[in-house]
Amino acid sequence: MAEQQLTLMEKIISLCKRRGFIFPGSEIYGGLSNTYDYGPLGVEMKNNIKKLWWKYFIQDREDMTGIDGGILLNPRLWEASGHLANFKDALVECKSCHHRFRPDKLPDPSKCPDCGGGLTNPKTFSGMFKTLVGPVEEDALTAYLRPETAGAIFANYKNVMQSMNLKLPFGIGQIGKAFRNEITAGQFIFRQLEFEQMEIEYFIAPDSDWNRIFKEWLAYIYGFADLIGLERPRFNNHEISAAERAFYSQRTIDIEYQFPWGFDELWAIAYRTDYDLFRHQEVSGENLTYFDEQTKKHYIPHVLEPTFGMDRSILAILVQSYTEEKLADGEERILLKLPPKVAPYQIAVFPLLKNKPELVKKAKEIYLLLKASFKCEFDDNGNIGKRYRRQDEIGTPFCVTIDFETLSDGRVTARDRDTMRQERVAIADLPEYFSGRLGLIR
Repeated sequence: MAEQQLTLMEKIISLCKRRGFIFPGSEIYGGLSNTYDYGPLGVEMKNNIKKLWWKYFIQDREDMTGIDGGILLNPRLWEASGHLANFKDALVECKSCHHRFRPDKLPDPSKCPDCGGGLTNPKTFSGMFKTLVGPVEEDALTAYLRPETAGAIFANYKNVMQSMNLKLPFGIGQIGKAFRNEITAGQFIFRQLEFEQMEIEYFIAPDSDWNRIFKEWLAYIYGFADLIGLERPRFNNHEISAAERAFYSQRTIDIEYQFPWGFDELWAIAYRTDYDLFRHQEVSGENLTYFDEQTKKHYIPHVLEPTFGMDRSILAILVQSYTEEKLADGEERILLKLPPKVAPYQIAVFPLLKNKPELVKKAKEIYLLLKASFKCEFDDNGNIGKRYRRQDEIGTPFCVTIDFETLSDGRVTARDRDTMRQERVAIADLPEYFSGRLGLIR
């Protein structure tokens, strides 16, 4: 079982590189451990998920707004948040192979998992990347690449509230890069040095029924899972015990997904009380209280924090979508059963033969017709069978083939990715035909 699961990850990694989803970072220079670049199809898929997240959590809710905060922030912010003092992990090194590990991640903390050698005593290391701000190194300010996106939300809480005239409860969300000096990384894009978060800080009054709001947000989060096509039976809510969660958190749930190696954290939600704004008010000296016009009182709002890993979401979708099928002729095909809203392309259009100008011309016309409403690709490389296989592997839900009959009867062959069923459809009916089958509203 474990061998089959490992093979699945290897196959997904191979497909991602071969088909332009995800490449190893800096590969021509030998790579850089735990870094990856998104290729042409990967960035399309990522942007589709971002748009869905932004619309679902920000634009569709009247109590939400968004920002795009900076990666470099005043280092005092990280003092206030506790990252400078507490964002550290223990590190051990193998005395034989010199590989390094976090002891809390080892199955046996007394020996190296790679070679079985003995380990050094633990040492602490910072999980934050340092950098210098200023032209002269000796006089430069030490700053940090943000380890999470939440810092900029708290730093801008007062500006956002006043400029948008917001009343509690309200939330601020953003999507952006974060950086962590991970020693124990791996499992492809699951844990990287540089990754993308989608994060929300939801501000409520101290006397609110936070437990009810927490449950409402948890249910709403699962609506996003439905939106991007992740199956609910593959999820597990891991309630973090009081002994394990942060001292300021009254409740934290890690929303886990069943990856090939087992359940692991995909998203999370936490009730952080008033810790964050209280600390930022204390360290900055800025008044961050909220004036309640109904009670005529000033207070520091409490916070619920739903957080989402972008890269982990992509990996979960790839794991769920990867499929191998044995065909009637004995051949095997590989396909990604990507949801249409997530897939890089929704429709591929191609002429039966690339060396027939009349077919190419008509195919280009239909491509432009469909491109106005759908994400489309024009493909005339290789024979028709190879094109179908490529589109299956990159998760394109439908293919449209223009043949010689098209020129006389005005119909094309529409092929379904999952069933391979083909049917003739009139060109004029294609927009309506695909709108219904792709689950899109025209």
